[in-house]
Parts: sequence; structure tokens; C-alpha cells
Amino acid sequence: MAKKPFWEAKKLTEMTTKEWESLCDGCALCCHIRLEDEDTGELVQTNVACRYLELESCQCSDYTNRCINVPDCIKVTPDNIPQLHWMPHSCAYRLLSEGQPLYDWHPLISGDRMSVHKAGISFLGEIVSEDDVENDFYL
Repeated sequence: MAKKPFWEAKKLTEMTTKEWESLCDGCALCCHIRLEDEDTGELVQTNVACRYLELESCQCSDYTNRCINVPDCIKVTPDNIPQLHWMPHSCAYRLLSEGQPLYDWHPLISGDRMSVHKAGISFLGEIVSEDDVENDFYL
């Protein structure tokens, strides 16, 4: 009998840091700037990404310090996933927390770090950096 992969065998709270971090597929869908209507709480997505997102790779250029560099950056944890309703429905953290399987294009399944981009799931090539947009455009 084949051993189950860690994401099927463990609860999110039981994963090592390395396992947890490997769940991120690198889509960058959570790294774009969202605007919230103060009256209704409605979120509007923009095509503007955090200045630390490397647009060519959809990776954070200073991942270790992301929450220091960007105070609004939210560190995803097993405890806060249920409250992060804005997380994409394709996100592995969200899928697993909801008892759903990973998609075939997820790098842990495909074995290809670029599979998320090849599947058209990521923001690769679709977003601009906040450094390239005038502040009054989206604030």
C-alpha cells in the first residue's frame, strides 16, 4: 500500500514548516491589492500587486520580512484560514482546510513548479507593481 502524501495524511496543524510552506502554489493571487468598501465590507480586486512581489516569478522578494515590510500583509496560518474569505478558491491552504483535494496542476502533484502558471491559475503576466502605479489610482 502506497503511503499517503503529507497533505492527505496530516492535519494542517500537524505539518512541519517546510510542509506548510510547500502548500503555496506560487499563484500570487493573495499578493494583489484589494480595496474594501468601508460601509459594506465589499472587497474589490485590482490588478496591482504588492511592491515586494517579483512579477516574473510570482514570488515575494523578501518573504521572511513580508509582514514587517507590509504591515497589512497577512501571514496565513491554520488558525486564520477560515476567516480569510478573500483567499482564492484554488488556494491549497483553503482547499485543505475545507477538506478538499489539491488540483492536478498544484506543484506538489504535478512535480512542476511552473504548472500553476501553465494552467493559467496565477497572476503571472497579469499584474503590475504598486511601485508602477500612481498612489491616488487605487487608494
